[in-house]
Amino acid sequence: MSKRVVSVILVDRANYGRMWPVMRAIQEHPDLDLQTVCAGTMLLERFGQPERIVEADGFPVHGRVYMELEGSVPATMAKSLGFGILEFASEFQRLRPTIILVIGDRYETLAAVIAAAYQNIPIAHIQGGEVSGSIDESARHAITRFAHFHFPATRRAAEYLIRMGENPDCVFNYGCPSGDYIIPLDSTLPLDVFNSRGIGAPCSPDKCFLLVIFHPVTTEFGHENSQVGEILAALDQLRCPTVWLWPNIDAGADHISKMLRRHREQRGDKWLRLIKNFEPMIFQKVLKRCSCAVGNSSSFARDAAFSGTPVVLVGERQEGRELAENVIRVEPKSADILRATKKQLEHGRYPVSQLYGDGMASRRIADTLAKVNLYTQKRLSYIYE
Repeated sequence: MSKRVVSVILVDRANYGRMWPVMRAIQEHPDLDLQTVCAGTMLLERFGQPERIVEADGFPVHGRVYMELEGSVPATMAKSLGFGILEFASEFQRLRPTIILVIGDRYETLAAVIAAAYQNIPIAHIQGGEVSGSIDESARHAITRFAHFHFPATRRAAEYLIRMGENPDCVFNYGCPSGDYIIPLDSTLPLDVFNSRGIGAPCSPDKCFLLVIFHPVTTEFGHENSQVGEILAALDQLRCPTVWLWPNIDAGADHISKMLRRHREQRGDKWLRLIKNFEPMIFQKVLKRCSCAVGNSSSFARDAAFSGTPVVLVGERQEGRELAENVIRVEPKSADILRATKKQLEHGRYPVSQLYGDGMASRRIADTLAKVNLYTQKRLSYIYE
């Protein structure tokens, strides 16, 4: 029997960070062949060109989809989605995968899913059924409707998928694959891990430091400046060494980047260090090692649960997301952010949570991809039987 070719779609740095243990499991599976397609910000230099990290990790890149239109406004996101459908359609026609595997809720992922569905290529989706803010909420559920097989990360997400009309026989609740390597991961870091990259104040991984990621909330486009200003005002009072990663490419990202540059130019860099990107393993060690994570990244809601890192989750981007006890949610107001961050620093680490799985997801996903009965025509009629 010929091996099934699983085409894994990577569209941004967080995407790869959660997908690479699954890629390794697919690569090692005797009945599967791994095919890697990089798209979106995986290919862009201003995001550190994460594609190079993928190749350095031993995963050959078989296809590349250039689709991001500059502008960082809602219209450019919509147009990029359209370009993505065109380019993914061409790549899938060339690569001819047996099945594609996607993760999450990005618009780039939605483009890949649409292109695959219209070419009768089965689709498997990790992290469906979740609830969050931003346009990502709609993209995730649209991906669910196109996908044939589902690997939700929580029990509630699995229940939501079935209530949405997905076939229970095609819903496999194995947990989030990022936990597979986060739980056993040690947090040792090179002393120069921060100072050897980025710009700004020196920062040591051996001392108290904050990790900040704040992405645009596309449904609140135009409010990025005030929200970032509130975070900066809070942290400027705290003045704890802070590593701040650049935002993703969503509408409003340029506003956030401009605010950070302006702050550094006008106020100096006594406590702030700005860094483009970390390799997945280094990022998880930084998240595991930091004294507190502040911002609105889904990594703070999900990955930090596996490490017990204290988190201050700011604003509406993760509204409705399932949260472990290590997370405090606040509005984007400096007083609230400051108060919550101080509280988390005083509290320290939390127990590891299994809300998002037990760290055994990847091999289960690979095994299921190898043996599941593939099909292309989705039907929801069983709901009405």
